[in-house]
Amino acid sequence: MPSTGVEGGVGLTALMVAAARAIETDRPDALAADAYAEHFVRAARASAAWPVHPAEVPDGDANPLWGRLGRYFGLRTRVLDDFLIRSARAGVRQVVLLGAGLDTRAFRLDWPPGQVIYEIDRDGVLAFKSRVLDGLAAVPTATRRPIAADLGGGWAPSLVNAGFDADVPTAWVAEGLLLYLPPAAERCLIDTVDHLSAGGSTLAFEVKLGVESPEVRASPVYVATSEQIGVDLLALFDGEPRPDSAGALSERGWSIAIHTPFDFTRRHGRGPLPEPNDALASNRWVFANKPGPGTPPSLSRLAH
Repeated sequence: MPSTGVEGGVGLTALMVAAARAIETDRPDALAADAYAEHFVRAARASAAWPVHPAEVPDGDANPLWGRLGRYFGLRTRVLDDFLIRSARAGVRQVVLLGAGLDTRAFRLDWPPGQVIYEIDRDGVLAFKSRVLDGLAAVPTATRRPIAADLGGGWAPSLVNAGFDADVPTAWVAEGLLLYLPPAAERCLIDTVDHLSAGGSTLAFEVKLGVESPEVRASPVYVATSEQIGVDLLALFDGEPRPDSAGALSERGWSIAIHTPFDFTRRHGRGPLPEPNDALASNRWVFANKPGPGTPPSLSRLAH
């Protein structure tokens, strides 16, 4: 991972996802809305010329990057929005966004009173994000606590020092993070989440299964992303065999539900569908719940 900022490497993918959210926001059938997303894209030199509205996308929905992959990011945003709001309505008052990037859920979602959102990412990313949001005079709808830390290392003390309480349930999200971490860092992160999670905690994260074939690696999604915005996702993904994080959590007593993105495309009636040599075919969205005494019954349904 690059050490700071959003102008290159994995940091640049945060701008890519922000652009996708901006485009999604102005679709007539939008799955999610983020009024701040286009401001991030315009504020960074690397992305200033990228599209932020559907009318600016060459070839519209046929564009593999801003059409198909962009719709994937819009769907993922909606699914994780729903996951977090359900957890909050079930009484979970702590949210931790692991690799928060340019996530604006602390500003754009309707949180209940007392909600605290911890955002963990590298200092450069958080500094850029704060600069843009401060310039917009954005006001969070929950208590927001940004934490500058390296998720490949020891970040738990920084989280606890910011006020995190390991004795109450937490909703954790790792959106588009684990794909870029070395396996040892992923195992450490999952171990840390398990250690810090009280009964009733929930976790949502994204993984890829196995190693993609040469035919998939040559798919239009990967090619277009590299050619149109200079982001080589295949070079950024960690190439080592991935750990079975869902299995590790299951062995520790968490209940697990694993979905393909296409499950939610069918549920919502829009989003990407399978295609030959599909770059999205190996993506899985994992939802986990750690049972414990006094867990609200509604939490058992968060993953479904």
